[in-house]
This record gives sequence, structure tokens and C-alpha cells, in this order.
Amino acid sequence: MVDTSSLHTPVFLERTIELLAPAISHPGAVVVDATLGMGGHAEALLTRFPGITLVGLDRDTEALRLAGERLAPFGDRVRLVHTVYDQIQQALKSLAITTVSGILFDLGVSSLQLDRVERGFSYSKDAPLDMRMDATSPLTAEVILAEYSESELRRIFYEFGEEKLSPRYARKIVQARETERFTRSAQLVDLIIAATPAAVQRSGHPAKRVFQALRIEVNQELSVLSRAIPAALDSLEVGGRMVVLSYQSLEDRIVKRVLAPRSTSTAPAGLPVELPEHRPEFRLLVRGAEQASEDERIANPRATPVRLRAVERLRTTE
Repeated sequence: MVDTSSLHTPVFLERTIELLAPAISHPGAVVVDATLGMGGHAEALLTRFPGITLVGLDRDTEALRLAGERLAPFGDRVRLVHTVYDQIQQALKSLAITTVSGILFDLGVSSLQLDRVERGFSYSKDAPLDMRMDATSPLTAEVILAEYSESELRRIFYEFGEEKLSPRYARKIVQARETERFTRSAQLVDLIIAATPAAVQRSGHPAKRVFQALRIEVNQELSVLSRAIPAALDSLEVGGRMVVLSYQSLEDRIVKRVLAPRSTSTAPAGLPVELPEHRPEFRLLVRGAEQASEDERIANPRATPVRLRAVERLRTTE
């Protein structure tokens, strides 16, 4: 069995439970943890709500194994599926589940992935340039650095890392790989530091945004998220609720863009009465994106960048 006492505290745990509770307190409720990780949120939900069945999704086979050990005491109340979360509807169909009462997305890189040096997610420790959340996937950061064109590298650094020095870094990488393939994170970090003006280095580690961009590209995180949020909304029953925890502005922007039109009336301006078909499908449960309290940030530093959004389904479109 995995030692759960050594695992990290889930971000926004109490707030997540509070928001989901009205939808999942009834016996027979099905809750989807779309980003299972090591099962921290899942364990808390299963403990607090003894009538629920939890479906846990994750693309990381090691995370599924560890979460499976952690959640084993809950027996057949737990159903785990190895899949990327944009396949939520297919996963539910495979379990003969049509709609669910609650859904949680805790986006970003899990503590398991960050803490395992050999996974290559961190720019602070030398490791193979891997960055895959799913070890069965063929695309790695090493492949990207070896095969992507200068313009492709420039694009992903700018779009996914919001890196202003993208052209410079892309050009230097293409020049350097002509003599030596990038296989280790330290090689890339050294190149980026050497290519970064001293004044820029004083504002933070220069490799941070490039590593973020590579991780997002390796795992297709933003395109997957763009498909996952609509699919998750469509899987909720009336009265069902969804909570999304985003760790960076790119993720939060996608979530906001999907939720906004589906939580807004489509009635034409000036219409005296809102017809049923014009009413919003969903209701926003928090104003804007909620951030962690100062107490939670101190207790759990991983909560500092998190933006929480939550919705409740009001009606179906059928």
C-alpha cells in the first residue's frame, strides 16, 4: 500500500467539497475526478460522501497505480480509467454511465510528476528531456527540440509560454542542435541562460516559460482542455456541478471562454419575456475566478497561482 501520509495536500480541498456537496450528497451520485493524480481529492470525496461512486481518470499509469492503492479501501465505489480527460464521455460510456452529478478538474502538473526528477518536468534539476504525463505517448520534449522547425519552436514558446524572447531561444536551439542533440534538461537550461540578458534573468528563472511551453506541447494540454470542458459540461445531469482548478492564465482563459456563453441567456435584447429555450444552461457558482486565501497559500504554496471556477447545470438543451 502507498503511504498516504507522505502525499501532498490537495489544493482548494475544502472549497471544492463545499461547492460540489449540494450536487453529490444523495445516494447513488456519480462523481468524476477527471485529473485523478494521486487521489487526494478523490479520497476526501469518497470519505465525506459515503453514497457516491467515483470515476477517476488519468493519463499517467503510475498515478493510476498509486491512486488505486490509496483508494482500495473504498472497493467497488471506485472505477479507474486510463485515459486523457477529453475522453470523459467515452470513459463514462465504457462504464455504462450516462450522466454524472459532479466533476472535478485539477489541472496542471501533479506533485507526483514534479517530484520525480526522471520525468524531466523541472528546469531546476538535470534529467532526461521527457515531460510526458503518459509514458506510453511517443512525443517527448527531446523529440520536439530535435525535430521542430525554428518557426514551430518560436510559436510554441510564445503561445504556450508567453515568452517574449521566443525568437532568440528558438534560433539558438536550432543552431546548437546541429552539433549536439538535446537529451538532458541541463543542456537546455544552460543554453537559455547563456542567451538571456542579465537584466531579464533578475526577474526570474529564464527557463521557466520555455519548460512550460514544452510540457504543454508534449501533452497537448490546451487543445485537450478545449475539448474536455464542453464534453464534461454535456455529461452533467441537471443540478450537477463542476469545479475547475487552473494553474496558469492560458488554462483559465479556455475554461472561462467555454463557460461564458453557456451560462448566459441567449434571449434577444429587448425581449419582454425570456423563453425557456433562451435560458442559460448553467449557473456560475463563483464570481470570476476565485483565488486561494492567504491562509491556504501559506499552508499549501501550490495553491498560490490557482484560479477556481465552478458551475451548476440548470437545464438540458434537448
